[in-house]
Amino acid sequence: MKLEAQVTGNIGLYYACYMLSRLGWNVMPTARNARGIDIIAYNKTGTQFIGVQVKALSKRDPVPLGNDLEKVMGDFWIVVNNLAKEPNAFILLPGEVTALAHRGEKNGRVSYWLQPTQYDQPKFKEAWQRIGHGHEMA
Repeated sequence: MKLEAQVTGNIGLYYACYMLSRLGWNVMPTARNARGIDIIAYNKTGTQFIGVQVKALSKRDPVPLGNDLEKVMGDFWIVVNNLAKEPNAFILLPGEVTALAHRGEKNGRVSYWLQPTQYDQPKFKEAWQRIGHGHEMA
């Protein structure tokens, strides 16, 4: 099944929202055309907030990071791939994303990518415990 890019993005976003909600976080997707944080979540008492970037892929592909790693922000990154079949989620910290990023250059233009071998690792796969529970005190 071939999914359109916008549909793939929506599936990834709402899958991440679903999983965070199951952990007890109150979850709010941000405006879809905004750059940066895709989800703002807060705990039950409103004392802890997290910002999450979500990257959604229909299969096990590289994650495009753009031409500048300054856009890597938030408290957590969730890469969701295999969305056309059964989602796999990988939970990374922004510092891990920038450290693992691959720098490419083509025709004098620089771009950064997170290769599948970099994010698809046991320490990141379904590692929702890295985010914690929204019902815990900060």
